[in-house]
Amino acid sequence: MRLAGQEWLVILLIVLLIFGARKLPDLARSLGSSAKEFRKGIEEGQKEDAESAQSEATESAQSNATEAPPAEPKEVSDS
Repeated sequence: MRLAGQEWLVILLIVLLIFGARKLPDLARSLGSSAKEFRKGIEEGQKEDAESAQSEATESAQSNATEAPPAEPKEVSDS
């Protein structure tokens, strides 16, 4: 669903009536800062996920390298 220009105008007029002209700059400012904080949180979460995946891969590789090598098969004598 996409809003056309007239629909945005009606929405803005309703917001203007509800909040008044004096409150609109404060409302827009707080909405902008909220969006900025949200984007910042998303980016931090993605960085943490990437770092976590990288550290898990490193730990897995290190644990595989430190495991004992498989035992050599013992010779079986035909007695």
